[in-house]
Amino acid sequence: MNQIDKRKREIEERIATACERAGRERSSVQVIAVTKSISTERTEDVVRAGYTQLGENRPEGLMEKGAHFLKGAVDWHFIGNVQSRRVKDIIPHAQVIHSLQTLSVAKQIESRAEQVIDCFVQVNASEEDSKSGLAVDEVRPFIEQLQSFEHLRVVGLMTMAPLTEDEAIIRQTFRTLATLQREIEALQLEHAPCHFLSMGMSNDFEIAIEEGATHIRIGTALVGSESEGSL
Repeated sequence: MNQIDKRKREIEERIATACERAGRERSSVQVIAVTKSISTERTEDVVRAGYTQLGENRPEGLMEKGAHFLKGAVDWHFIGNVQSRRVKDIIPHAQVIHSLQTLSVAKQIESRAEQVIDCFVQVNASEEDSKSGLAVDEVRPFIEQLQSFEHLRVVGLMTMAPLTEDEAIIRQTFRTLATLQREIEALQLEHAPCHFLSMGMSNDFEIAIEEGATHIRIGTALVGSESEGSL
């Protein structure tokens, strides 16, 4: 068993246990394998291990790997900060964008996309000065501004928890996002069904699952590092 397969087994066990604690089905949680730190060749190992939902945080990485894999073989999730001037480089490859937070980027997606792009709105649920994302009270007005956009669909909300060992703080951040997601979902907006929660990474995905995450973004804990080589 190679390192990626071994890590996959360990992480899947942890996901299953967290789902059991939360009374959820394993199928309700989607793993985004974050491949930003590894080469295209090593990304092939990740795909062979069974992961087809892959995440990149830089346009260059997305463009390189997106061109390498046959369309339809994998789904690409762009999880990094989106600059308006780079939207043209992202949307030919990304099926999902996890970090929508400005109207300027939304307008670029609308004008350049040839098909509907699923987007998560990024929220600074922890209210940290160092974090990107909209404030909680800015989310609904922002989403309402997107009503006329035909090439953009708000499928959910995304956040990142503080880097802390205090589980209560992490859990509260995720609960804040989950409450907001339910509020937006209840509006039943055609352009913003907002069914999903993208939250939880290698160090906190179990807490995120317990608080309702539907998409967890796991990088090094799953894919390893480039220095390991292709195993």
